[in-house]
Amino acid sequence: MEIKAVRMFDGGFMNQSFAFGGEEGKENFDDQIIYRSSLQNFLIDTGSEVILVDTGFQNDMQAQPKKLGAPLYMGEKVADYTASLASLGYKAEQVTKILITHKHPDHTAALQYFPNAKIYISPQDAEAMKLSGENVVRVSYKDGAYHNFPASEKIADGVYFISAKGHTKGNSIVIAENDGLFYMMHGDVTYCDAALKANKLSIVFEDIDAARTTLDRVREFIKNNQTVYLSTHCPEGYENLEMKRVMKL
Repeated sequence: MEIKAVRMFDGGFMNQSFAFGGEEGKENFDDQIIYRSSLQNFLIDTGSEVILVDTGFQNDMQAQPKKLGAPLYMGEKVADYTASLASLGYKAEQVTKILITHKHPDHTAALQYFPNAKIYISPQDAEAMKLSGENVVRVSYKDGAYHNFPASEKIADGVYFISAKGHTKGNSIVIAENDGLFYMMHGDVTYCDAALKANKLSIVFEDIDAARTTLDRVREFIKNNQTVYLSTHCPEGYENLEMKRVMKL
């Protein structure tokens, strides 16, 4: 198995109020404390399948303006999603499955480019996106508990799709097991690794109680398992992957 980062934006920033302020209120944090930001999704090559975890924005999405005081600036554009995928040596036609952590467009807008892929997504987020068709699989989490997470579905050997509600009502995470490590691709459970370490929720959620439960479960899992934490919105996501850096809490 190989896991790779599909990189789209880099060199951005987010402020602490945005990244930490979900429960205590952003007014209790410092807008002038900033953390690095980027945008990447992930690919799992099992040897027999090419599986994407999320797809980024549609091609030709432009970088947002860089503004002083912006809560989140993704950074400068590295590549369109499909161009980034091609730079890793893959064609869109090779992709067999796409695992969607949640419905937001920075995770789903490039779905249209993959004609042969089955799309796995929670029922709630599939409904919100109005997804339909024979290639759409509304995950039932039929395989029960995965470690301390109550609901999961095995997608392939060593690849698990796990219910992790809160950021959206159908939010999910993906964990891939490889060579004794657990690679956690979590969408937006946190926006930066600093928030995970500080045990803080961002200001973006649909169900704050569920988001807190999910973050607690994520932190418990990391404390008990050798986990490489693969974030979407900070460069530690691809750096952790490159170095196989295990998260310490």
